[in-house]
Amino acid sequence: MVAKQFLLFLMLTVTVLSGCAQSVIDSTTTPFKTKKSFFRKAALPLGMIAGGSLLSSSDLELDLQKFVRRQTGDDFLWRADDYTRFIPLAEIGIANVAGIEAKNHWFDQSKNLFIAGYATDWVTFKIKEWIFKRRPTGRQPNSFPSGHTSFAFMGASVLRHEYQDTAPLLGYSGYFFAATTGGFRMANNEHFISDVIVGAGIAMLITEIVYHFDPIIPWNPFKKTRGVTFFPTIDEDRYGVAFSMQF
Repeated sequence: MVAKQFLLFLMLTVTVLSGCAQSVIDSTTTPFKTKKSFFRKAALPLGMIAGGSLLSSSDLELDLQKFVRRQTGDDFLWRADDYTRFIPLAEIGIANVAGIEAKNHWFDQSKNLFIAGYATDWVTFKIKEWIFKRRPTGRQPNSFPSGHTSFAFMGASVLRHEYQDTAPLLGYSGYFFAATTGGFRMANNEHFISDVIVGAGIAMLITEIVYHFDPIIPWNPFKKTRGVTFFPTIDEDRYGVAFSMQF
């Protein structure tokens, strides 16, 4: 029931935000602005959030988790997801160092990463506290949504926005690693499928909002520099900052 209330609240919030965002976009144009409406771009993440919320705690979800564990074995544990979630961010840093053309300057990329990263983290963990859903193991009541998955899809979504027009293969490659992260969260018995789907949807939606308003902060003191990227590193109990630099 709480998951359904969250879904209704989210739909109302997005409706208000999209109205504000569209008025901003109508008065501002850039070479990279899409002609699609916000709702059209947000349809996929909204559908993922809606579908995942309705699936949460259902018999279908429980049966699917049992099926996954039967395939992997009850003793399966491989913490690859602790690392794959960072690969999309690493791709952004490497692309900057390699000089691959992006939508934004590295400093503007970093701003978008910070805003999308911390907004995704805040929303994800606030919902965890609100929903109070137990993990498949029955231990911690912080299963919904998946923080690893939301972080991975945030990085993948920023990567797509920055490189989908100039290097499409690179731009969309982050979603492979993000999906892999979500898959390992289920295989390791840390999350149900709805946790993964909603975590991904939240990250994609927030990143879409960030780029819809881009630039949120029109300030760049490093316009003449290149090859540097700052990005947040986020875990359930700690925060940090990492960067890459071209020498």
